[in-house]
Amino acid sequence: MSTCTTASRQLDEPISGTAATARTWLLIEQPGPWGAKALTSSHLDPALGRALKAAAQGTGVRIALIRRPGRHADCGSPAERHVYVAHTTPGNVWLHSAMTRDAGQLLDLDLAALGAGDPRSFEEVLQGRPHTGEPLALVCTNGKRDRCCALLGRPLAAELAASGVGGTWEVTHLGGHRFSPTVLILPHGYAYGRAEAHAVKEILQGVREGRVVTEGCRGNSAWERPGQAAELAVRTAAREHAAGVLTVIRTDGTAPRWEVTVAHSDGRLWRVVVAQGASLPPRPESCGSALGSPARMDVVAVRQLEETAVAVAC
Repeated sequence: MSTCTTASRQLDEPISGTAATARTWLLIEQPGPWGAKALTSSHLDPALGRALKAAAQGTGVRIALIRRPGRHADCGSPAERHVYVAHTTPGNVWLHSAMTRDAGQLLDLDLAALGAGDPRSFEEVLQGRPHTGEPLALVCTNGKRDRCCALLGRPLAAELAASGVGGTWEVTHLGGHRFSPTVLILPHGYAYGRAEAHAVKEILQGVREGRVVTEGCRGNSAWERPGQAAELAVRTAAREHAAGVLTVIRTDGTAPRWEVTVAHSDGRLWRVVVAQGASLPPRPESCGSALGSPARMDVVAVRQLEETAVAVAC
């Protein structure tokens, strides 16, 4: 059976610079079935889902539903649900968690503040606290958006959970169906594609050790797609694996060409030229869709600004 994932793999489509963009992720537990637009087509009150979606517009917050791996009986909403919020911008990375019996409380959150990296409304409204457990591994499994997410994502989530990866959740949508199984790792916000269980475990071990695994990485959701590709290119060029030390401080230009400035916490700077190309030959971006040429982020040049590094050192 040919799928969008099969075509992408066979054509060796580049994966860098394809992550969903979000400075902050708000994750709401909702067991049971999900529709293609899960916020308004699940057992979450659709009016609440619409209101949350509207409130998040322009705030840098991306909202998704999560559920534990396994069978998803149609049993309505839970009496109490997990809620997580994670901010992914280097220098202010955090992950908080809470439990709530009233999902309507979510409307009292200050989403603009959460998007800017301020967790106080989460603490005040939901009595949220810093998450002290394992990092989260969110596996996209929403087959109503694309069958690959169910066919490939659900077995991966089940395998991770069965092997004791306690932070495993299924999530409604991470984009990039053709890179399934897709995984988002929080708190740092790096997304991965074509993931396998052993690789996810290595990625999570890296999080515990404060390092970023770049193999199979789609990018950090804190940045727009040119910035995602630029940061990963700098990591490769500089052999830099430490988490939280690289920041995209400037992006000049517009599609199809950008110059991205990436800064290291030690003062070094790089200028990265990123060009938007078209993936050829045409392939489906999702199962059942017409053939197309998805945009790809090609790194044309990576140059360290030596003079700046010397000036900072002095």
